[in-house]
Amino acid sequence: MVVHQGKAGDAHGVDIDSLARQLREELAVAGSSSTASQPTGGCPIIIAEVGSLTRNVDAAEYDPHHVSIGPYHRIRNPDLAKDDEKIRCLDAVLSAASGAATALEDYLDEIARLEGRARSCYAHSFSMDSNEFVRMLLLDGCYLLVRFGDVDAGRRTDSKGAPAAKGATMSAAGGGDMLKAVAVVRDVFYLAENQIPFFVLDKIHQLTLSESTVSAADAMAGYARKLLWTQQYSAATPAVAEMGEPGNLLHLLHMHLKPTIHSSRTSDKVTVRRRVGRWQTATEYHLAGVRFKSRSIGSGGVRSILDVKLDGGGGGGTLEVPKLNIDAETWRLLRNLMALEQRNPEVAGSHVTAYCVFVSQLACTAGDVELLSRRGVVSHGLGNHGEVAALFSDLCKGVVFSANDPDLNYLKAICQALEDGSRCRPRQWMAWLRRAHFRNPWVAVGLAAAMGLVCAMVQAVYSVLSYRQRAGW
Repeated sequence: MVVHQGKAGDAHGVDIDSLARQLREELAVAGSSSTASQPTGGCPIIIAEVGSLTRNVDAAEYDPHHVSIGPYHRIRNPDLAKDDEKIRCLDAVLSAASGAATALEDYLDEIARLEGRARSCYAHSFSMDSNEFVRMLLLDGCYLLVRFGDVDAGRRTDSKGAPAAKGATMSAAGGGDMLKAVAVVRDVFYLAENQIPFFVLDKIHQLTLSESTVSAADAMAGYARKLLWTQQYSAATPAVAEMGEPGNLLHLLHMHLKPTIHSSRTSDKVTVRRRVGRWQTATEYHLAGVRFKSRSIGSGGVRSILDVKLDGGGGGGTLEVPKLNIDAETWRLLRNLMALEQRNPEVAGSHVTAYCVFVSQLACTAGDVELLSRRGVVSHGLGNHGEVAALFSDLCKGVVFSANDPDLNYLKAICQALEDGSRCRPRQWMAWLRRAHFRNPWVAVGLAAAMGLVCAMVQAVYSVLSYRQRAGW
């Protein structure tokens, strides 16, 4: 033991041997947890808690309200575990697998083999022991596959005894309660923290439907496509082979939201090195001569809301923006997609963040939202334009984003083109005239008349000069 003398003469003892032994034990545990039961293959998406700077804007956007999936919210709010519903889903999975004679022990054994890999997919460690952690993964995986992966579709029937339609949910797990069904979709698909690794779902699906030609990714991707199409956020139908295995259900949605044209590093080094500032507002662009046009999802090559296009050069032209249908879940989805990108930039990129920065700066005042609503770029049923503008303004608070990196900001080239137009002298004068005078229709008429008079006088002078020249004066 080493004794240190304090300033006031107090003695403080440190048991070096005991402390070293304790730290060695912790190091051994940390090392074993990262390697034990770790199959080949990494963890494509890290599931992490949302940072406090972002969460503080609106914590409710990141928390489940009906059911918890994964360890974060099971620990924080045990009432959301809903294990009674999940046990019924486990029973449905075991019954669906009865033909393959798969026992509960087989599922537990396979999930136990994945424990180390699954733990490594979380940014934090948990006090849950192995039994509790494996139990959670199995129950949560069965719940998701029954509700959204049609694992027990062959067993479910409708009120007339016919097989239930694809995508239907168990009556015991939701039934006709539409509000509850929406809450479940929101909790399990939209929330960055409320996730389990997708390879757990895949393993349960393989054990249950070993002879099926439809994988868990195929089944879940079908539901994800339908969900995004219904909201008119994406019409993309990428094949699972093209997408690769998702990290979790939120990542699966993210895979369907990619711009068709990326701004990449070109041979024009000057353009690449030029820095861009913030986007101007829709009103400012409008006054500078930029027109706005709505693009329809699913037509003209528009695959998602991220497919923004500038038609015409010189900073003017038409800015074509896919229509954004805003409902109560829009902000939750966008914020959690950004949270996923913030924690996984190498895998997920930052294109959703780039889009959110664009719309948050474009529509940050009530006048901007009103203008974009008239042009069909924004559609909402909220109280007023000012309320929507405030939500746009808060959308990216706490988000870290490099607007000047073209590999991260796919909209940089469009931003630069619009910025060039705003520096054009004639366009600046026209913008000033619009702001200062054209809002008053009588002033606009008077100015037009005055310009017509000036043109007539100039024409008269040229006519006289031309006549004198012909006459030899």
